[in-house]
Amino acid sequence: MSNTQTIHTVDLNNSKLSFDDFRQLILSDYSLAVKSRVVSLLGRKEVLTGKAKFGIFGDGKELAQIAVSKVFQDGDWRSGYYRDQTFAFATGITSIYHFFSQLYANPDLEAEPSSGGRQMNCHFSTQLLDEHGNWLDQTKQKNSASDISTTGGQMARILGLGLASKMYRENRNLDYLKYFSDNGNEVIFCSIGNASTSEGVFWETINAVGVKQIPVVVSIWDDGYGISVPNEIQTTKGDISEVLRGFQRDEKGAGFEIFKVKGWDYPALCETYEKAAKFARENHQPCIVHVVEMTQPQGHSSSGSHERYKSDERLAWEVEFDCNLKMRSWILEAGIASEEDLQLIENEAKDFVRKEQKRAWTDLYKTIQVDLQEAIDLLTTIKHDAVEIPLKTLQSLTELSLKDVYVNVRRVLRDLRAVSIAGKQELIEWYKEKQELNYQRYNDLLFSNTQNSPLLVEEQAPAYSENSITVDGREVLNACFKYNFEKDERIVAFGEDVGRIGDVNQGFAGLQEIFGEQRIFDTGIRETAIIGKGLGLALRGLRPIAEIQYLDYLIYALPVLSDDLASLSYRTKGRQKAPVIIRTRGHRLEGIWHSGSPMTTLLGSLRGIHICVPRNMTQAAGMYNTLLKSDEPALVVECLNGYRLKEKMPDNVGEFTVPIGKAELLKEGSDVTVVSYGSTLRVVQEATMELEKLGISIEIIDAQCLQPFDRDQISKQSLSKTNKLLVVDEDFPGGASSYLLQQIVEVQKGYYELDGQPRTLTAKAHRPPYGSDGDYFTKPSVDDVVEIVYEMMNESNTKDFPSLF
Repeated sequence: MSNTQTIHTVDLNNSKLSFDDFRQLILSDYSLAVKSRVVSLLGRKEVLTGKAKFGIFGDGKELAQIAVSKVFQDGDWRSGYYRDQTFAFATGITSIYHFFSQLYANPDLEAEPSSGGRQMNCHFSTQLLDEHGNWLDQTKQKNSASDISTTGGQMARILGLGLASKMYRENRNLDYLKYFSDNGNEVIFCSIGNASTSEGVFWETINAVGVKQIPVVVSIWDDGYGISVPNEIQTTKGDISEVLRGFQRDEKGAGFEIFKVKGWDYPALCETYEKAAKFARENHQPCIVHVVEMTQPQGHSSSGSHERYKSDERLAWEVEFDCNLKMRSWILEAGIASEEDLQLIENEAKDFVRKEQKRAWTDLYKTIQVDLQEAIDLLTTIKHDAVEIPLKTLQSLTELSLKDVYVNVRRVLRDLRAVSIAGKQELIEWYKEKQELNYQRYNDLLFSNTQNSPLLVEEQAPAYSENSITVDGREVLNACFKYNFEKDERIVAFGEDVGRIGDVNQGFAGLQEIFGEQRIFDTGIRETAIIGKGLGLALRGLRPIAEIQYLDYLIYALPVLSDDLASLSYRTKGRQKAPVIIRTRGHRLEGIWHSGSPMTTLLGSLRGIHICVPRNMTQAAGMYNTLLKSDEPALVVECLNGYRLKEKMPDNVGEFTVPIGKAELLKEGSDVTVVSYGSTLRVVQEATMELEKLGISIEIIDAQCLQPFDRDQISKQSLSKTNKLLVVDEDFPGGASSYLLQQIVEVQKGYYELDGQPRTLTAKAHRPPYGSDGDYFTKPSVDDVVEIVYEMMNESNTKDFPSLF
């Protein structure tokens, strides 16, 4: 471990810079540190006075972040922590004006380019896409993956971000992608708080980074606490770099180069980061920089005070070892500047920050003022008592918000619901127009919605001829993957057992031998890292297929899927995308831990990811073809019991497409509409013959995709004929079946077509026990389908369908 804890001096005579240049560099850095500290202090005041909702800041971390910024080059990537404001200022990833615009939640993307007001302050990102969804040149800018608030969550994606550099350096077939990499010379800089190193995502990612040996520099900002909990309770030995000693590279094998440096020692920080970045960039090996003796002068956030949990001795130490004060003393002792020089810098810094804060607030005020004044003008024309109080309220507002504007307008519209009066219609039309604008401000771009959306991919049916052979379903998938890998060098696939043996169900069998270990490879048992790897690779222009061996295990990666991937387009207002495909398999396997149908969890957590549920491998292949032609993330759940079922091999196996979000009518019928998906759909199909013996004709609809669901509304069309609805799936009661009911009955307005209660048939509320008998008594069976459909017919026609029991 490289230890640079001693105070460093700088030999000015040996410096490559002239003294004046060196002096200006130091004073510029000090000015930035002061500005960033003023931002933190002023930002907290803005929250406490009510002008902003919440504040979290990077005070106490200024010098370390300035040191990192010195080695951060165009093309490099940041995957950071919500304390990184000084780094963001130093690299131009954000500005002080943009910082305050974000603090005030300005929805204008020009004022707040990181998220358009959708993220709280200190959550940074750079725009990777233009307004049409086309990639910008990542090599000509400093890149930041969009921050998330989940502590440690930024770790997982560094695996893919760094692996991309390795792939771009080693795979010459990727040389044409010049706007994503300069021969793989990019370094990934990650920052994390010391307390968050206790989390599983940290250890899972660190282990995977060490295995893959990728160019990553991980900075651990260590101020001794995790909110109120000290290191002694967080970490073995109270020191994370001591715990990480086993990862230090040595003669036994590759690992990390680990550095330890004090957060108030400016020269040592600059020297350390120069070494770490050079090592990672040139050797393509990872580094960890443990920055100790940091402070957090204002505590964790604007929600609390650190005086409640820090001792007087600790508070006194934090004042003495404040990094900005230490730098100030060093500058004076080294004769770099005088007291008067520094006071001038400090005063100018305060004036500049205050000016930018006021500009940000004024610009937000102008945005709100447009809506406010328009509302006042329209309300003034309506002569009615119901308008008087709302109008006066708007005219007297001092702290403006769009919420106040629309609360009062909507109140007037309610009170005038039965009144015909001049000016009312103009107010209604204005309100409807503003609804559209406010949707764009706060609700749009859950998906990228570019010209490359999977919803726009042209549908092409599978083609068959007299020469089409019948094969195991897995062979259809294998042929589909082989075709796409031949066509597109950007595609890579990885997961547990994907490489050498071609996955447990042989979808990739033999493909590693054809395309090599760079493109199809095994991973360790680390689901979080697998998804993070896919996310990072996709951000850098590659087309990853990240495999999770079984659907049940996807839950282990849920934080990365939900907090990072699913919200990426929304929280960047469409300026970042990661079209990773998550491949997994589930449904109908027996046992508590392999039941394979946690669809409730996925539907609730993965808004922003398409959820595809093909009934067989041909359908799955068509979905992969569609998704690989498009640019949005998706989860494909293959049927676990379908790999060896026989299917015809399409002649156009790599070209045909299955539309995303469209249901399919599989069988016409007249009595009951049955909607299902995946393996349970085959149970419904098997029940058809028994129902026909009983004189019942069911219409079967395959959902094919749960998110989005049935864009053509064929479910409602079917209900207009049958007037009865049954949803069948093997999720828990009230899970995916309830979601489908809501879509059909409420969204599609299928309620008006019903002449009886809509029904669901699901698995039992507990997880399935092991064994075929356990499966039969737990999940929907043919008998269950027959009996519930018969019961629905009995409710409306007891004469022809007398009760069974």
